[in-house]
Amino acid sequence: MIAVETDHLPVLLEETIDGLDVRPGGIYVDCTLGLGGHSERIVQLLGPSGTLIAIDRDKDSLEIARQRIQPLHPHCSFHHENFKNLPLILRNLQIQQIDGCLIDLGVSRRQLTIPERGFSFREEGPLDMRMDQSQQTTAELLVNRLPQEELARIFKEYGEEPQHRKVAGAIVAARQKERIRTTAQLADVVAQAKGKSRRKGIHPATQVFQALRIEVNQELEGLDRFLERVIDFLAPDGRLAAISFHSLEDRITKKTFQREAGRCICFRPGAMCTCPRVERVEILTRKPITPSDAELLHNPSARSAKLRIVKRLNPVSTSGRGGA
Repeated sequence: MIAVETDHLPVLLEETIDGLDVRPGGIYVDCTLGLGGHSERIVQLLGPSGTLIAIDRDKDSLEIARQRIQPLHPHCSFHHENFKNLPLILRNLQIQQIDGCLIDLGVSRRQLTIPERGFSFREEGPLDMRMDQSQQTTAELLVNRLPQEELARIFKEYGEEPQHRKVAGAIVAARQKERIRTTAQLADVVAQAKGKSRRKGIHPATQVFQALRIEVNQELEGLDRFLERVIDFLAPDGRLAAISFHSLEDRITKKTFQREAGRCICFRPGAMCTCPRVERVEILTRKPITPSDAELLHNPSARSAKLRIVKRLNPVSTSGRGGA
């Protein structure tokens, strides 16, 4: 049995729970359960007839959260899956509609602080970065096998690393001498290639590690389509809350919500616009909700979090992609 952690600090907890507007007896999905901080509060509001569906790619985190939450509520199901498989999970559970859904796109503090998981450059560990440790692709595999041009593309697109070409070249040169196996090795190669960081307190390898993590776990692949599918499953007035931690995933979330709210996101004139222009949701957050000063005092790692929330409109009045 995995020890239950009690010092977990869920990001934007009160704001998220308020935004989900949890209804007693409803059906709610936590797509990225983590250690279960958000879900613990959800089940407290569900009442005995409500249902929680909890999903996580990290088997250890899922088990920790299960031990924490299962004793609190009779109707919880836990799934070791990629959240993008939610439609299949709901189909297997014979659930056609849900009342709310949460997706937290961040990496948990637990994952970052276990050196063996290889997410952080702060402590030496194997160059892993897999959220689901049953998958084959690791950061070590990518760093040592991908062509220089592909590494540069990943660092540019997913890390927004300004020195992507220089860093990719340094990695290729270093791996020709010896295989890059650990987080410390990679961090040193990147730091030497970039020189001293101009941003105080920011390690020069930060953006490279972010980019590799996103690529290893395919975090952005199909995210927009997934958000669309969640909206398909939402009951009228159901809520979808998404927490992001960097500009790439927040940009995808923002544009998807705008498109699903019937707005133009291609900004082409007149008949050239390719946007559906079908109003399926109402955007409840004109601007993203960010952590308060009080929260940041207790949880500085929440500083980049952004919460966006939409509410499903009655599908009877629309003619879009259709429901589940």
